[in-house]
Amino acid sequence: MQIITRLVDGRICAYDLAADARGVLSPVMVCRPSPDDAVVDHAVAVGLQRAYYTTLNAVVCVTADGAEAWRSQFEPQSDQQHGHRPSCVLSLDKRVVWVYRPDAMAGRNRPDQWVALDAETGAVIAQADLQTVGHGGQQLLHPASDQVFLDVGEGQDGSVIYRASLAGARMDLIGYPWENRCLIGLSPDGDQFMTVHHEQADIAIHTYPDGEVRFALSVDAFGHDPDEIYVEWCGGYLSPDTVIVTLTGETEDEQEWFRHYRQYGPTRLPFYISAGQSVCLLAEQTARVESGSNPGPRIIRPV
Repeated sequence: MQIITRLVDGRICAYDLAADARGVLSPVMVCRPSPDDAVVDHAVAVGLQRAYYTTLNAVVCVTADGAEAWRSQFEPQSDQQHGHRPSCVLSLDKRVVWVYRPDAMAGRNRPDQWVALDAETGAVIAQADLQTVGHGGQQLLHPASDQVFLDVGEGQDGSVIYRASLAGARMDLIGYPWENRCLIGLSPDGDQFMTVHHEQADIAIHTYPDGEVRFALSVDAFGHDPDEIYVEWCGGYLSPDTVIVTLTGETEDEQEWFRHYRQYGPTRLPFYISAGQSVCLLAEQTARVESGSNPGPRIIRPV
């Protein structure tokens, strides 16, 4: 199974992307959070027995029927309702819940935190201070190791990318030397990753783990005016050698448009998705497309 989650009408819905299906997917699990919890981010174990989610002040584990298994509070509790969104992701072996805590923006008078919790009990395994003042953080699992990537968004101040792994009770934390690149995706084989400039000027493909730039493409490489057109902060890998790059602009009557390009070596093929939809790339030439009009992911397989 390949599980993703969405929050639909206050419930955590899990979808299996490994199923041989196209069109709108139906959830394979629907989980009810604990009463009065406003869910921010969420994850579900492959076995569909537990769900994990963050609120503004805690990370919580519940069973499939909604019973609370454990709760790890963020102390001190924050009374800030906006500007900070804690995130969580479950490790590939399902033993660790990685949690990004934007504690500085939450008003906790401490640096942002990256925390690894025991998925069974909620106990803290390791914790690290980050040199960021983030609003939220995207966490991506490296597909061929136990490392986790974290992209901390600091609003107008840029974006900072880290990677980490556990060594017993210690977190081995490495920061990349940029403050202006946003992490978009990791290749299915784990050999490289893709970023977009914070000011949306270009995309870059980096080698893993050192982050060396293999190549970069600016807006004008796609035949567009860089003063009018921008690279969107989405896209990713269709295969180890193929990525989708998203460009965005406005028509003369100020209607926003998006165009997606499939980039394979020097060849770029237009890959069209309707405006108002987002595309997330999966392995094996498969894309997941979502729109606000339908809560379920839609699977397409471009040729």
